[in-house]
Amino acid sequence: MVKEIKYFIFFLVIFLFIFFSIKYYISDVNLKKTFRNLSSIDKNISIYESKLLTIYNDTDDVVKYLNNDENENKIKYSFWELLKSEN
Repeated sequence: MVKEIKYFIFFLVIFLFIFFSIKYYISDVNLKKTFRNLSSIDKNISIYESKLLTIYNDTDDVVKYLNNDENENKIKYSFWELLKSEN
C-alpha cells in the first residue's frame, strides 16, 4: 500500500511540474515578454551595426608570385656531387 502511494505521489509531482511548465510557456504574458525582448534585441543590433567602422581592403597585390624560370642564379646541385667535392 505504501509503495502505491509513493508511486502516485511521484507521478502527481511529475505531472504537475509538466502541466505548470507548459501552462507558463504558452501563456500570453510570457509570449508578450518574449516578443518584446526579441524586438529590443533587433533594435540594439541595428544601433550597434550603424556604429561599426568599415575596414576597407588594402591587400591588393601584396603577394608576388615568383616563377622558377625568372631566377637565373640558380645552381643545380646533386647530392652525390656535393659529397664528392668535399673529399
